[in-house]
Amino acid sequence: PEKITMIDQSPHQLAKAKKKEQLKGVTILEGDAEDLPFETDSKDRYVSAGSIEYWPEPQRGICEAYRVLKPGGLACVIGPVYPTNPISRFFADAWMLFPTEKEYIDWFTAAGFKDVQLKRIGPWWYHGVRRHGLIMGCSVTARKAAIGESPLQLGPKEEDVTKPSVGAAARLTRLILGTAAGFYYFCVPVYMLLKHLLIWPLSLVWKGAHKRLM
Repeated sequence: PEKITMIDQSPHQLAKAKKKEQLKGVTILEGDAEDLPFETDSKDRYVSAGSIEYWPEPQRGICEAYRVLKPGGLACVIGPVYPTNPISRFFADAWMLFPTEKEYIDWFTAAGFKDVQLKRIGPWWYHGVRRHGLIMGCSVTARKAAIGESPLQLGPKEEDVTKPSVGAAARLTRLILGTAAGFYYFCVPVYMLLKHLLIWPLSLVWKGAHKRLM
């Protein structure tokens, strides 16, 4: 644990992390994924899980991962995948960033990473269907090829957190839509699990049941 450093922008989440017995000895810092507080070529591994969907500029975050890694260092990013179901797409757009699989690969490649590999992940009972997106995500791994910063230079950050980007009415609308989307994506995996439990007995006599009915 002494060799691990955790970063989050939320003081509330960091306070909860510091109370966990499993994280004793881990260095816990408040920081920005798009502006990491580490020296260039200083880390052996980089892992981000369930974070990229909140980054204002995902490409910048991937370039930062490249910068802080030592040559040959491994990066791993785990995140959701943009859904294909029209209803799920609507709620995904209202809630947060759902990158496509191609966007993940393009971001890593543009940052200078080599050996970029994407693997689809999800609950064992989901049977490979990804139309709802959030409960069928992916992990992307890649290696840093050379010393120094990313060959992709992006310039200064575009986000200005000192000024609200939208008015009060727009923020309220986003809050309502985001809440509805969060509830929808809470219900989807429950629905899929119940559907699996109902179809599973049928699959004992019909091998293609899950593929046809899920």
